Amino acid sequence: MPDTPRHNLPAEPNRFVGRERDLDDLHALFGETRVVTLCGVGGIGKTRLALQVAAGMVRSYPDGLWLVELARLSRAELVEQEVARVLGLCEESARPLLDTMTARLRDQRCLLLLDNCEHLVDKCAELAAALVSACPWLRILATSREPLRIASELIWRVPPLDLPDPATPDAESVQLFMDRAAAAGTRLGPESLSDVVRLCRALDGLPLALELAAARTSLLSPGQIADRIDDRFSLLTTGGRTAPPRQRTLLAAVEWSYDLLSAKEQVLLRRLSVFAGDFDLDLAEQVCAERPIPEGEIVDLLGGLVDKSLVLCDESRRRYWLLETIKRYAVERLEQAGEREVLRQRHLDVLCELQERHFTAEMVAPGVPWQARLDALTASRGLLDDQRVALEWAVESGNVPAGLRLCRTSTGLLPLGGNVTEIVGWIERLLALGSGGVPADQVAHARAYLAYGLEARDELSRSLEVAEDSLAAMAPGDLFPRCVMHSLVVMVLLRMGRTDDALHHAEDGLALATRAGDTWNQATGMLGLSAVALVRGRLREAQRHGEEALARAREHGHRWLMGRTAVQLGSVAEARGDLVTARSQYEMAVPWLSELGADPELTRCLARIGRVAAMLHEFGAAREQLAASLELARATGQRQGVARCLVGLSVLAECEGDLEGAVLTAAAAAGLRESIGQHSATTRIEELLVRARTKLGEGRTTSLWSRGRAMSPDDAARHVLAGERLTPKAPVPAEPVKHSLLTAREQEIAGLLTRGLSNRAIAEELVISPATVARHIANIMEKLGYTSRAQIAVWATEHQQNPP
Repeated sequence: MPDTPRHNLPAEPNRFVGRERDLDDLHALFGETRVVTLCGVGGIGKTRLALQVAAGMVRSYPDGLWLVELARLSRAELVEQEVARVLGLCEESARPLLDTMTARLRDQRCLLLLDNCEHLVDKCAELAAALVSACPWLRILATSREPLRIASELIWRVPPLDLPDPATPDAESVQLFMDRAAAAGTRLGPESLSDVVRLCRALDGLPLALELAAARTSLLSPGQIADRIDDRFSLLTTGGRTAPPRQRTLLAAVEWSYDLLSAKEQVLLRRLSVFAGDFDLDLAEQVCAERPIPEGEIVDLLGGLVDKSLVLCDESRRRYWLLETIKRYAVERLEQAGEREVLRQRHLDVLCELQERHFTAEMVAPGVPWQARLDALTASRGLLDDQRVALEWAVESGNVPAGLRLCRTSTGLLPLGGNVTEIVGWIERLLALGSGGVPADQVAHARAYLAYGLEARDELSRSLEVAEDSLAAMAPGDLFPRCVMHSLVVMVLLRMGRTDDALHHAEDGLALATRAGDTWNQATGMLGLSAVALVRGRLREAQRHGEEALARAREHGHRWLMGRTAVQLGSVAEARGDLVTARSQYEMAVPWLSELGADPELTRCLARIGRVAAMLHEFGAAREQLAASLELARATGQRQGVARCLVGLSVLAECEGDLEGAVLTAAAAAGLRESIGQHSATTRIEELLVRARTKLGEGRTTSLWSRGRAMSPDDAARHVLAGERLTPKAPVPAEPVKHSLLTAREQEIAGLLTRGLSNRAIAEELVISPATVARHIANIMEKLGYTSRAQIAVWATEHQQNPP
């Protein structure tokens, strides 16, 4: 059975009529052309034709065919982010998003369909040119009112539908009109054909105009419609007399359709243009219900607009949207009616209220069932496009308080569910407008989430500075955001090696959360205490705090919180040397992280499971988990995740007795980490190379290292995942893994650490240099997964009591 095609194309809303020759020609073009742009006036049918072309080529692109809808975007910098979102890529700090995209698409046979490029044509052209230059198998199909004008582009001018003549009375335009009239409930007989022909010719075969006209056949005959269209053309004096006739025809058709609406339908249609993309009835009622339209009438008026083909909807009538041509016309009418500022402000206010409600239900409110919390998170993420539009208006209108309020209550813009660069950008843009007149606590809250975004971008010093300033400015009663900031500062300080300061903030945050009965921050506070204890080597304390954190997380119910605590307990179990328990804890986190779509966290968790399974000599399970982690890391553009998988595969290879494969994958991991500006695990690599030189010889090891550095990450991973070996090796005997990974000298040094000796004292006892002692200790930490000398001493004491 063939694999299921990979694409995100929508289902056809109704029958596609005509254009058989265009479809055949366009399909043939993609065998030799990299970029095809369908150009034409609005309403000519560019999007519908592009979707039909793409649907016919799904199986020609085994790595995916992806529709990227750009009409709702208002700023050029969002184009790359939208393409990345459709591809499922995660942004990496200090790496251009374009680099992530090209790395994902470079060797894949994909087709991108960039729909409605005209308002962002320069950025679309720049992106398309960069992608086709770097990705030899990629093809791009674009729709735009004007060409991209890049070197590899073939411009296809989309013609109107064929018009009827005496020889072909049932031309494409007639077929479309008859089909859509039937869909509207009107069966037209042969007696109507002459009027239909007249109407099709008057509308120049433009699909949108024909569909709008066909929707009116439930009220007017084709002859009556044709008569009105002719009258409207003779009265058309605006919209550009110098514009092409088809463009004037389309404007006339849209304007005519608008004029046939009732007064309240006209008001609603132009108000609906304030939404970024699709919307539901509740949102329409909250934003658009204002004199002269009471809230109770929205549903009937919206239904009338759907029936007239001016608003589209899904089969369940839960989601609604406007065609781009209709939306642009409605935006102009909103401006002419003097309602733009009022509606944009109401849209912003409603978004603030909705996101604040979702944020409270998802995180803050006690006793909320998980499904309700998940629904709130899903709803918040679903409003992201509208939130961007609302934030643009906040910036444009200088409404800093509302803009900051919207930023700080949106999970969709936080690291859990959004783009961290975006939250930083919005807050900085708003604060740059000036905070005069904005309450200090609002500025402090906004800077708190700015600090979150900066930490996720690895800007630790700036994140700490902003977070501490935010804490100092918050009112004492703002307990939830104060607790959140304490937890963030703990994370930043631990990453900076400031353990004592981290402990202080963890204790303060937990005390505040306990006083407030805040289970979310109680869990994160205990997590902080567990992390501090783990770094200090106090494993029992780390275990106790981790278990308390999981209990509070379960009480709250949020899966992200539960997943984080389970991973922390897995880390503590690894530090104790209890690999079976560590694996169980990591596995417990997987379904929780999967449910949330938390891809970076899930990638790390799967890699840990694979590495632990390898150390337990459960090689099949290790290979399966590392392969899954690698696939997710590649699919979401996480180079650090790929490097982490390569390290796990190196462990797997060595545990299986494939020392050559271990060297190859370690070299590939080191090369990848250096390419993204990160330090590789040099101590572990040095010790691996020592073992390799002992067993394989200096020349062979050097050759393998050079070869691994030159290998692509995919090739290096494939070597281990496929079980390929340059020279067959027998598996190493099963024995306690952590003991077997330490050399005799390392075991000796670990034992001396139990006596509390310094590096210099150990060096004197073993007659080696202090630098050599430091290198051995670093290697022991890497092999055992520890971060302090105290952890090694605890392990050595337990190991001496329970020798293998």
